[in-house]
Amino acid sequence: MRAALAAVAAALLGTACTEPTVAPGFPDESTRQRIERRGVLTVGIKFDHPLFGFKDPTNGRITGFDADLARLVAKDLTGSERNVRFIEIMPRDREKFIQQGLVDMIAATYSITPQRAAEVGFTDPYYYADQDILVRADDTSIRGVDDLAGKRVCTAAGSTSENQLRARAPRAHLEIVNSYSECTHALVSGRIDAISTDDSILLGLMSLRPDSVRLVGRTFGRELYGIGVRREDHDFRRYLNGLITQYLRDGRWDRVFRDTMGIAGADPDRAKPAR
Repeated sequence: MRAALAAVAAALLGTACTEPTVAPGFPDESTRQRIERRGVLTVGIKFDHPLFGFKDPTNGRITGFDADLARLVAKDLTGSERNVRFIEIMPRDREKFIQQGLVDMIAATYSITPQRAAEVGFTDPYYYADQDILVRADDTSIRGVDDLAGKRVCTAAGSTSENQLRARAPRAHLEIVNSYSECTHALVSGRIDAISTDDSILLGLMSLRPDSVRLVGRTFGRELYGIGVRREDHDFRRYLNGLITQYLRDGRWDRVFRDTMGIAGADPDRAKPAR
């Protein structure tokens, strides 16, 4: 099944410590060449997704699976994981940021879809997620997607989760927001009844309020995360695919998972693509 799924998916933190070099075999002014000359990888990422892409309010550091994956790429390109600049991005703005050249790549729980692939280029999948539902800890009325009828459900604008909900829970009252942190506040306060999106995101939100919310645990949609690049940037995409394959095989993917999603109890066997 993993092989079939993979086939379907067609704040500066540091500066370069050494003079960047240009690898032979890449066209002039390729993305990789510009990164190596600049000495810094620029990455679009989310700041409000604990365990995946989160800006720590105490020290400003960006943490999470996507952040650590980007640091691995920065190390391969520039020699140091510190040579990465993270730029906050909202789901609805991801295509625009790539097309306008505001970032070199996007690592932001970016689900691969045919519609998006018509506008940007995707790497092979580096993470598998499933859509789930987050509710208040004492709410027993929602046991699955069918129970969302008549409920107030929050999700993010421009996400595949919104499309899934409109198809699978057409009688739910959707509240569409820019940031999932807005959903969390609304859920805990009782203004909404549930949040529905990828379990990778929901586990992170739950980690901030473990006594107040719970995961339903009845998934109803699979998402394949890829790194987004310019659609015409075939060389950079091939290079990133090679890195992802290395990370999946040599244990680096497993270490990143262990230090992020593994803390929340996510299942690596469900999340890890086969290579």
